[in-house]
Formats: sequence, structure tokens, C-alpha cells
Amino acid sequence: MIVDERFVTYINSLNTGNTPFLEELEKKAKADYVPIIRREMQSLLKLLLAMKHPVRILEVGTAVGFSALLMAEYNPVDCEITTIENYEKRIPIAKENFTKAGRDQMITLLEGDAAEVLKTLQEPYDFIFMDAAKGQYIHFFDDVLRLLAEGGILVSDNVLQDGDIIESHYAVTRRNRTIHKRMREYLYELTHNENLTTAVLPVGDGVTVSVKKEQQEKE
Repeated sequence: MIVDERFVTYINSLNTGNTPFLEELEKKAKADYVPIIRREMQSLLKLLLAMKHPVRILEVGTAVGFSALLMAEYNPVDCEITTIENYEKRIPIAKENFTKAGRDQMITLLEGDAAEVLKTLQEPYDFIFMDAAKGQYIHFFDDVLRLLAEGGILVSDNVLQDGDIIESHYAVTRRNRTIHKRMREYLYELTHNENLTTAVLPVGDGVTVSVKKEQQEKE
């Protein structure tokens, strides 16, 4: 927990909730131990969508489709959402949820390893949400930056690893050291890349919000 749990509990008590379908999907995901975005992250996504009004959205990491459906529901404008998932057991569940919610025409699920799928995509996206295997974020970065439109927003979730990110390499358990190293590299790249303006926020398990600079800003 990055922020005092009492603060998080209070903040979440102010949350007005989601549609009945999303509420039920969230309950089921938690009961099945499927990781989905936390309430405070949901609120941040809704805010960013309200500010940006993205028409083309890319999500890396579908799980059971909760985040994609949240974005489809709370984006103020009609949009196309492309989401990528590699875990075979969750793909049919996500597709079924898209159909049940009546969003299967709006959301396209691409199956496969995101590192490979991203390379096949060409058209720019004005909003990209990263919520996949944390140790792979740095490997996705070049293609994600290529696909992000100028002025577009990149949101990366779970970047502070419940606070472990501030620990030294040797203080982290051996099995988590590779992820720890890669996430630090990713955060450095986001905050130092000349094409991006990035804020690192202690929301949920840590999130970054990056905006791709427009050409005239870089000149």
C-alpha cells in the first residue's frame, strides 16, 4: 500500500460507482482472483477520458475485459477500442463480457503476445492504457510510443509495485529483481524521453500519465 489505507478507504467511499453490469463484473473478478484496476484508478481513468475524449483507444492487457468496458462506458464520445490479451483462458471470458455488455462492435480483442501484436499495428491512438505484465512494459515502449498520437495520453498502471520500487536491488526478493530493474528502467524512460511529459502518481499501485508532445513543442 503506497498511500495510507485509511485515506484510500475514505477516497473510495466518495466513489459514485459504475453501471450495474460493471459492478457485477468487478465482484465476480475479485471472487475469481482476477486482477482488475482499483477503484481509485477507475476514477482517474474516467477523469482522463472526460478531459481527452479519445476516439481511438488501445489497451495492453485485457484480462476479463473490465477496463475496456469501463472506458467504453465512460468515454463521452463514440470510440473504437483495441485490446490485446495473451492469456488463453481469459480471452473467451472477455469476449463473452463484451457481448453481454453490448459493446462487442466497439471493442476488438487481438489475441497474442503484445510484443508481437503491437508491431503489426499502424494507425495512431490518442489514448493508450498499459495494464499487462509489468516486467514487459519496457519492451513494449518503442512500439507504444510509435503508436501514440501527438497530444495523446499514455497511462501505465501498477508502476510502483506496492512501494517496492524505492527499495534497493538487494532488498527486493530474488524472484522480483528482474521486474524491479525493468520497471525502474521504464519509469526513467517515461520521465526522461524528450517526446513525453510524464507525471508519476501514487494512485492505486502507482500510475504514470504521459502526454506525447506535439511537433512544435519539441522544436
